[in-house]
Amino acid sequence: MSTSRELGLICGKLAPGPNNDICDVPGVGVGHCTLRQGDINTGVTAILPHAGNLFREKVVAASHVINGFGKSVGLVQLDELGTLETPILLTNTLSVGTCATALVRHALAQNPDIGRTTSTVNPVVAECNDGPLNDIQALAVTEAHALQAIESASGGPVLQGSVGAGTGMTCFGYKGGIGSASRQLTLADQVFHLGILVLSNFGAPGDLMLPNGRPAPPPLPQEAEERGSIIILMATDAPLEYRQLQRVIKRSGAGLGRLGSFWGHGSGDIAIGFTTANSVRHDETDLVVATARLREDRLDLLFRATAEATQEAVLNSLLAAEPLVGRGGATQPSLAEVLQQVVAKQDRGD
Repeated sequence: MSTSRELGLICGKLAPGPNNDICDVPGVGVGHCTLRQGDINTGVTAILPHAGNLFREKVVAASHVINGFGKSVGLVQLDELGTLETPILLTNTLSVGTCATALVRHALAQNPDIGRTTSTVNPVVAECNDGPLNDIQALAVTEAHALQAIESASGGPVLQGSVGAGTGMTCFGYKGGIGSASRQLTLADQVFHLGILVLSNFGAPGDLMLPNGRPAPPPLPQEAEERGSIIILMATDAPLEYRQLQRVIKRSGAGLGRLGSFWGHGSGDIAIGFTTANSVRHDETDLVVATARLREDRLDLLFRATAEATQEAVLNSLLAAEPLVGRGGATQPSLAEVLQQVVAKQDRGD
């Protein structure tokens, strides 16, 4: 697995966290279930804000739709109440319903009172279309696969590239998939973390810009259209309220712009963010509940961190992904291999 930093491609000014992935935010876990057999190249990726009972100890969360060509589940209630009460699952477009049911069963197993003596549960699932490389009509993802991704979640380092939901994804004409990056922030002598995880499946071939200001070598053959989507997940341990989370995750679009994306007509570009610093107890008994939040004029550092980490997470998704021959012989090359070939030619003086 190559990373952008290993290749000298540095995104922005801020320092990364210890592992440079979303699990640098304490308590966050990521797990994958990868399906790869014949024409099946797909899977599920799970992101857990903490290892406890999320229905009972919800986290403050928000979403932002950059371009709404997508089939997500759960964002309406998430934005109405500002809380997340299940793990977040990522998968392919036609497996959203299956994963939502798996999240409901997972919550019911932990909370038998759901739908009986207390409220129902709001599962959150987001998707990208891996159809070109995966036989998406096979509906290969099952509830068991979704639960396997949840149960395998750990505190990192995060596996990236062609794993889990990223197995069959394409980005800027190269093999895409799961990517992650983080930033460690110091505000008034307090250390905070902000991490990004992306499911990258977007970008027109030939449009990718590298952090050094140069375009990436275009893949061959090239297509003229921008097709695909990206899901961006942001986690932080900085104390933010729902509205502040919305402000922060909007800046993920700046990271996409740095890469050369223009958010095409058919692209489902969605950001979801949560903070582990503010929890909302399902069984709260106090009438008035205090919520910690940063001063509004100290958010600039988080804005910058989100833009930088989004840009770097996408690059890491590309550089970690190996070439893949998918459904019907469809092939996507590896950006890392192409860049290594360019460097080798330069060293030879070609």
